[in-house]
Amino acid sequence: MIEKMLRALRLLSMTAWVGGLAFFAFVVAPVAFQRLSSAHEAGIVVGGTLQILHRIGLIGGVVFCLCTVTLWFKAEVPARVGFAIEIVLAGIMLVVTAYSQFRIIPTMEQDRIAAGGDITVSEATSPARIEFQDLHKLSERLEGLVFFCGIGVILMLARESQWPETGKIKRI
Repeated sequence: MIEKMLRALRLLSMTAWVGGLAFFAFVVAPVAFQRLSSAHEAGIVVGGTLQILHRIGLIGGVVFCLCTVTLWFKAEVPARVGFAIEIVLAGIMLVVTAYSQFRIIPTMEQDRIAAGGDITVSEATSPARIEFQDLHKLSERLEGLVFFCGIGVILMLARESQWPETGKIKRI
């Protein structure tokens, strides 16, 4: 019974995180930039949404790792390899998300303020705008890395259900 709850929590936390990333990248950001009256307004919506998504990811990632580590300790040796891969991928996701949340986003916000509050109206050669744009590119790449690591975790989760021998739990 506990194993089923742990597996359900793992699946819920990872699909919420990865699904949120997909919804953000393919729906929220494009719609905001297409429908809002300025790139500045869209940036405010997208930035605020990303911060909430990061919190969801950080909480979900910790839940996922705790549940997976618990299952790892209870699993037979063949299953431990799969659990270890999932933990490594989720760990990468957590580290990259934390870096983005606590380093990149605050620096981008400082650049936006230094540029007068609206990065889009600052000079193209402004140091604040240049750094903002560089950090924005980095942020996009890192979010992509998190997304693809999450897809990898979900594929590993699917593998567990297809190959029962990798998900056997030792009876203590």
